[in-house]
Formats: sequence, C-alpha cells, structure tokens
Amino acid sequence: MESKIVVSLERISEAFRVLLWEESKEHGLSPIQLQILIFLLFHTGEKCKVSHLAKEFNLTRPTISDSVKVLSEKGLIGKTSDREDSRSYTISLTTTGKAIARNASLFASQIEKPLADLSLQQKEILLISLMQLIHSLNQAGIITPQRMCYTCQYYRSAGGGHYCNLLQLPLRNEDLRVDCPEHLMAI
Repeated sequence: MESKIVVSLERISEAFRVLLWEESKEHGLSPIQLQILIFLLFHTGEKCKVSHLAKEFNLTRPTISDSVKVLSEKGLIGKTSDREDSRSYTISLTTTGKAIARNASLFASQIEKPLADLSLQQKEILLISLMQLIHSLNQAGIITPQRMCYTCQYYRSAGGGHYCNLLQLPLRNEDLRVDCPEHLMAI
C-alpha cells in the first residue's frame, strides 16, 4: 500500500512539474525563476531575500542569485538594499513581474479541478494526511521546515481538534494552513 501511495504522489508531482514547465516556457523563464516570482507575489519582508529563497526551494544561494539576476535583468524584480547589511537585499516584484506572477500562479488550477469532485470529507482526509506526511518529512530532515499549523507555536491540538492561539479560535480541518504568513516556528 505504501509503495502505491508513493508512486501516486510521484505522478502528481510529475503533473505539477509539467504544468510549471509549460507555464515557464510561455514566459521565457526557467521553472525556478517562475517559482520565485510566484513566491514573491504571496510573501513579504524577510522571506524575500536570497538566503530565505535558497532554504525555501532547497537550492544553493548561488543558484538563487543567478535566477534573481536574470529576473532583475528582465525587469521583473527590484532589489532594496538592507540598511544593516550591505550584502543583503530584499527582492520585490515590478509591475510587470506582478502581472506575470499573478497569471502564472494559476498554473496549478488544473490539478485543483479533479479535487472539486471529491466530497468535503475526502478533501479533509486528504489534507490532514498530506499535512502529516509533510510534517513527518520535515521532522526527518528530508524537507525544510514548513510554515504550517503543525509546526507553529500558536497551534495546539484541542480535544481531537485544532486551535490557534493567535486567532484565539478553534480551527476546522479546512482552516488549517500549509503556508501561513503569521507562522512562528514552535520551539
């Protein structure tokens, strides 16, 4: 059963890669350059620096720096120097970069379409299962820390359910986040 699940996840991953590759070719970018643009669209501040992007995408800083250089040369991003560290800078999207990122961020919608056919219960089971798998992979050191409820200092399990201390609300399964902007890593 486990090997069938792994093969199934690989097939879904392949679909994601194909869609990303097709979208990146349409914009004359590499897949990682497109992923950087999309990431910048949905994140701000400290997360929009080369060092953070390298961790986010499990790539080296020089690899991210090369992609950032190309995106800058194409006029899709701008750089703002860090006042405290002259070697560091924050990356932001230009107007053209935002337009491309918004359009390109929809590339995975084809993967979402079949999910619409699942019942709410099936979706909840799938979401919880995937979040538990991601959390386990992170704990095993296979993937970088994720900004998800399970790893957040605000999250707690409450009577078989979920609770966010930041929002001071119980969370339904569908409220759980995989990429939370308010996430603070649990100690």
